[in-house]
Amino acid sequence: MPNESPWKYRGVRVVRSGELDGNTAQTAGMNRAAAITQARCGAEKLWAGTVVIHPRAKTGAHHHGPVESVIYVVSGRARMRWGDRLEFTAEAGPGDFIHVPPFVPHQEINASDDEPLSCVLCRSGQEPVVVNLDIAAAEPPETVHWVDDIHRAPGERP
Repeated sequence: MPNESPWKYRGVRVVRSGELDGNTAQTAGMNRAAAITQARCGAEKLWAGTVVIHPRAKTGAHHHGPVESVIYVVSGRARMRWGDRLEFTAEAGPGDFIHVPPFVPHQEINASDDEPLSCVLCRSGQEPVVVNLDIAAAEPPETVHWVDDIHRAPGERP
């Protein structure tokens, strides 16, 4: 039709919760499901999906190569470990965001003994990069309090 908008089929897409694709790169201890991908809705620069970690479970150590990740905690308690020996740790709860820079070795842990950890995951690229690592974890890890440049105490290093 000559007057039909080009946005009708190239505009907003809705991916229903029952339409998520579990056929994506996985790491032991978690279940990822893709929602926003090139194949599903034409996304060019983003990947988004969900991740569920069962009570008392933890993922294997891994990184995502050159891809940045943002994790939004929907429910449960996330304990993140990161570093060359997973020597650093911090926790996040419902409503919190977690940023994982490119190439950072990390591990997600469900800090709850009885509640699943449910998160939304967004990545800066379409490639399903998951590099699983064999790391001897440092014990005990050092707790790091997330502080941005605006809220840093005087004299604290970034």
